[in-house]
Amino acid sequence: MDDQNKNLLLATLLSFVVIVIWFVLFPPPEKPVDPNAPVETSSTETGTEGAGMLPTTSADTQGSATTAEGSEAAETQAPRVAIDTPRVTGSISLRGGRFDDLRLKDYMTTIDPDSEMVTVLSPVGSENPYYALYGWAASGGLAADAVPGADTLWTAPEGATLTSETPVTLEWDNGNGLTFRREISVDQDYMFTVRQSVENAGDTPVTLRPYGLLRRHGTPTNLKKFFVLHEGMIRMSDGTLQEEDYGDLEDLDADDREGSMPADRVEVSESGWIGFTDHYWMSTLIPDGAFRSTAKYFPNPDIFQTEAVLPAQEVAPGQTVTVSTRLFSGAKEAETIKHYEDEEGVDRFIDAIDWGWFFYLTKPIFWVLHWLHSFIGNMGWSIIALTFLLKLLVFPLAYKSYASMARMKELQPEMEKLKERAGDDRQRLQKEMMELYRKEKVNPASGCLPILIQIPIFFSLYKVIFVTIELRHAPWIGWIRDLSAPDPSSILNLFGLLPYAPPDPTSFLAILSLGVLPILLGISMWLQQKLNPAPTDATQAMIFAWMPWVFMFMLGSFASGLVLYWITNNTITFVQQYAIMRGHGYKPDVFGNIRRSFSRKKVAEGKK
Repeated sequence: MDDQNKNLLLATLLSFVVIVIWFVLFPPPEKPVDPNAPVETSSTETGTEGAGMLPTTSADTQGSATTAEGSEAAETQAPRVAIDTPRVTGSISLRGGRFDDLRLKDYMTTIDPDSEMVTVLSPVGSENPYYALYGWAASGGLAADAVPGADTLWTAPEGATLTSETPVTLEWDNGNGLTFRREISVDQDYMFTVRQSVENAGDTPVTLRPYGLLRRHGTPTNLKKFFVLHEGMIRMSDGTLQEEDYGDLEDLDADDREGSMPADRVEVSESGWIGFTDHYWMSTLIPDGAFRSTAKYFPNPDIFQTEAVLPAQEVAPGQTVTVSTRLFSGAKEAETIKHYEDEEGVDRFIDAIDWGWFFYLTKPIFWVLHWLHSFIGNMGWSIIALTFLLKLLVFPLAYKSYASMARMKELQPEMEKLKERAGDDRQRLQKEMMELYRKEKVNPASGCLPILIQIPIFFSLYKVIFVTIELRHAPWIGWIRDLSAPDPSSILNLFGLLPYAPPDPTSFLAILSLGVLPILLGISMWLQQKLNPAPTDATQAMIFAWMPWVFMFMLGSFASGLVLYWITNNTITFVQQYAIMRGHGYKPDVFGNIRRSFSRKKVAEGKK
């Protein structure tokens, strides 16, 4: 086998390895869950708190199928208070006073205008039960049945509807001198305020601990499972952010009483919050002041739970005690969350968005993109404008690099002569090359500078496009209706001209289903590469020649917004580099080089 064939084989093997590794790190999107699939019902178990038992319900205890079916029926038949605001709809179950039915009016499950609203909270009996409970834990010898539990049937004014203008008050009397009330209000967005009070009409003082908890039955079925995205428990404790995925939570012990294996528990002295975060949605408990922040997992029957337990309250005879907590449940919109942080005192709430390790880049990149979108009105054009701004920012460094590359191009004939003289003596070739660089005052490593600068910017923009909800279902032009999703067009059906669909995006064959944007990306990278000096090593030169087309396939399944940025970046880089090289006396003839390469190929074929 001659050297050329060896080099070709090596380049092919390396390209294949790169593609495989890339798809391990960035797997294609999972196939959507079938909404018509049978629902698995699960029961839950409740944990204990050092100062008393948190509520237990027939729907939350392990039991037979009959018991589970009965509890689901009871949940369905329980009276409800409707929720209707400009942005959310749903209801609160009077059985336990549960927040277990919440949908977002502004967000659909797909880009189809007839698709269903996004569901954030769901009741027991649904496919993924997920709900919030509030209450009081009995303490100081008070019987557990003296406080409302998760099965307690609260009362509400007849026909009451919770709106942004009309709060709703739930009430329950234990029949032994204690009356519990729960006033619930909600703002124009996603923040609920729960004011819990207990009135003691008895003869003896009582001690209780108010709490709120979020309970999730089973691991969510729609997890993205991307290493760049956190989904699971999230909390802020006196300025310290903690994130744990569901796999980590499964290692926790549900029992956190003194003397036992503790759950993941933190004593918050001033301010904080705790809850669960999904890709675009989040539910968090936000107490006012100090509280005990706890995350638990119940292995049988698979329940994840976060708790916010407030300090014990002593209620004297004739006294009424009131505590206030908040519940955020909705979309992780940066501007909305920032409002709650700046105007309503929710400590570092903006960090609920997963900005990642490069937060010092992802945050400013997002806010600039958001600012551009505020007056451009289209996220696609805003990404293009952002790319221009980023290129302008790094232009001074890029200028030096492109000027050095122009000098490298001018030295190509000298380099070829050195290769002919050195022959197979690589050590001599390297020595003479370094002498030539020193003589001509050229730094061969300077051409890597733009690439090194682009790596953190590219990754940060990838995080912004993938993580932030502002890019979700954002259209650009024509067929690009969702910049957070891959280009839906495919070369396999001639971009929609042939009457059949491309391969399923979850299959490995989807890598061949290139859309318009990935093809433009490959072409833009190839054109840009034509301005760069070719490596002296034949194998390296062949690998570099393959890279535009390898990246074309690798990035084909990436979000359209990211591919759009890369195409714009390549195009601007090509224009800048071309102009700078001509300004330094080198006149690149990109298309002339292409024509000459085809001419040489035809001459070689004619000789054969």
